[in-house]
Amino acid sequence: QVQLVESGGGLVQAGGALRLSCTASGRTFTNYAMSWFRQGPGKEREFVARISRNGGSTSYADSVKGRFTISRDGAKNQVYLQMKSLNPEDTAVYLCAAKFLSGSSHSDDYNYWGQGTQVTVSS
Repeated sequence: QVQLVESGGGLVQAGGALRLSCTASGRTFTNYAMSWFRQGPGKEREFVARISRNGGSTSYADSVKGRFTISRDGAKNQVYLQMKSLNPEDTAVYLCAAKFLSGSSHSDDYNYWGQGTQVTVSS
């Protein structure tokens, strides 16, 4: 089992920035590709960003490319999502997910999920 706990969400004005963190426990962190997904009000869960096990490869949704950066710290068992130039369309619950070995942009492929952290962007 892998336990994931997100933190760092909050209320921010349009144009602002936030940094989300996800802390993993339970299994060897470096065996898992990590991703961030989000689910806005009345919307389906969507892929945001993912990072490979060693951090050498990243991938982003077109909607966040150039504004969001995913990273990970193996020593701390943490993955981060640095978000800048936020806009109201980024308002959502952001969820951290872990997948054994290789990553994916499909939420159904992920075995482990955190509870999520709310990000609200005001206009």
